[in-house]
Amino acid sequence: MYGRGYGTPLRATLAAALAVASALTLATAPAAPARPTGTGTATTAATTTTAAERYGWGDPLPRWSDEFDYGSEEEPAVPDRDKWDLAGGGPGACWPGHAGNGRRCDANTRVVGGMLRMTGETNGDTGWLSSVYGQRYGRWEARVRSRPTSEDDGRQYHPLLILWPDSDEHPRDGEYDYLENMAPGERCAEAFLHYPHSEEVPVQQEFARRCGVDLTQWHDIGVEWTPDHVRGFVDGEEWFRFAGGANADRDCLQCAPSMHQTIQLDNFHGDALQGAVYEVDRARVYALPESERAE
Repeated sequence: MYGRGYGTPLRATLAAALAVASALTLATAPAAPARPTGTGTATTAATTTTAAERYGWGDPLPRWSDEFDYGSEEEPAVPDRDKWDLAGGGPGACWPGHAGNGRRCDANTRVVGGMLRMTGETNGDTGWLSSVYGQRYGRWEARVRSRPTSEDDGRQYHPLLILWPDSDEHPRDGEYDYLENMAPGERCAEAFLHYPHSEEVPVQQEFARRCGVDLTQWHDIGVEWTPDHVRGFVDGEEWFRFAGGANADRDCLQCAPSMHQTIQLDNFHGDALQGAVYEVDRARVYALPESERAE
């Protein structure tokens, strides 16, 4: 009913997330000082780059990547339907929002010439977008920013970049929320990485936070998923890396099956929300070379 990558479960409190985190190893970009925890400080504008540039990911897959260089402010465009599934299943449609909160409406996600704009309204209607392309292992990077558009009422939207299982079977097939924030324009990037596990056990996830990131400004947020690890990047600098962690309740973190990108501005509160805008300058997909896919 909801379509591919329709939603994520309600987040545990931060304390709970930290309680279940057991295998965080933070690696840094070359020449950066080692950090002992999952909390760091963002790079300055003068040193930012993309993970694709820094680590030589090669060319993005053109059929599945989107530069959003169509539409205009005067004539907003529906996202390219060869690349994206729309909220509600098509233009002008809606379906229930995250956990039944508000609605996800196609009209709240449009390309306005150089960027995708996702709008969260105060009545709880919001946007959503899901890539039609899935792969097991790969690299994804999106340039994003977000901001509130009305007075703070303590009921904020959640901007997310997610790798969601192609099967739509969550939590069985995992989920990688490689950017998830409790409010638009926060000063800390956060991530929740879900282990593949059955519904019969409590949420199994890892948590990372990187502070000093002004999310009202453009930042390149990337994730790399290989047979060995899942690691995340802010402006080309690695800020989390997770691997392994299998036990009686869950498979290893990186052992999920095929996934695809979703872009979400989620409603966790129902109605009477603080309005918000989530913008994406580009969303790029990269294949993992065969030499790195061996398990």
